[in-house]
Amino acid sequence: MLETPESLAAEIQNPYKACKGRSAIITGSTSGIGLGIAEAFAQVGMNVVLNGFGDRGQIDEIRRRFEADFRVGVAYSPADMSRPTDIAQMVSEAEAQFGGVDVLVNNAGIQHVEAIETFPPEKWDAIIAINLSSAFHTIRAALPGMKSRGWGRIINVASAHALVASPFKSAYVTAKHGLLGLTKTVALEAAEHGVTVNAICPGYVLTPLVEKQIPETAKARNITEEQVIKDVLLHAQPTRKFVTTAEIGGLALFLCSGAAASITGAALPVDGGWVAQ
Repeated sequence: MLETPESLAAEIQNPYKACKGRSAIITGSTSGIGLGIAEAFAQVGMNVVLNGFGDRGQIDEIRRRFEADFRVGVAYSPADMSRPTDIAQMVSEAEAQFGGVDVLVNNAGIQHVEAIETFPPEKWDAIIAINLSSAFHTIRAALPGMKSRGWGRIINVASAHALVASPFKSAYVTAKHGLLGLTKTVALEAAEHGVTVNAICPGYVLTPLVEKQIPETAKARNITEEQVIKDVLLHAQPTRKFVTTAEIGGLALFLCSGAAASITGAALPVDGGWVAQ
């Protein structure tokens, strides 16, 4: 259907009107980037499925707050992203509760910082499973429904480390590079079905994941934690500022809008200029 000047004007005035009533799964969304994305979605009227570990009382409080403040449906899945059967069940339950999964955000991730010669193999396996393989399993489960409805958005939260490498992060960098390859491949497969697939590549965001790697990086580089923040993390970003979860949420929401319908297969850095260097 051709867009008219009137429809374009309406899209500009309210770019997220079409998002209201849609449903999204955001993995790893009980804190950090995932929670920021979930809140951005709920604010425009999208139903959300939260996923992740944490204190159940705190998670229930997030659910109640979203439901009260934004008047949307909010579900919680404790699915373990290293377990394909858990992932399939999460997608099936979301489809049953909300009538379909319109938006899938693969955000779940873990990290370990250590030189490769002493890097524990079990840490490698866990990072590849959660940061990369889980996205394969969620996409495999959710994409058929998106194709059948002729609309869908898949957003993979990669990293600046999907584009460049850093020392002592062999598993994480490998997983994120792989996630970008998966993004491009599925974008091509879904392109004629109204489904876009993109990767957001954040720089350093002060989340629990990043906070955990500060002492690990200090140990690996034999420097202080203060030096890690100043000379490693923020030094990588010319803005010398941490990226915020609200900024990532805003970009994810834009990718769900009509204005982003022709953006697919893209790697979108939000990194304070890191990969521009």
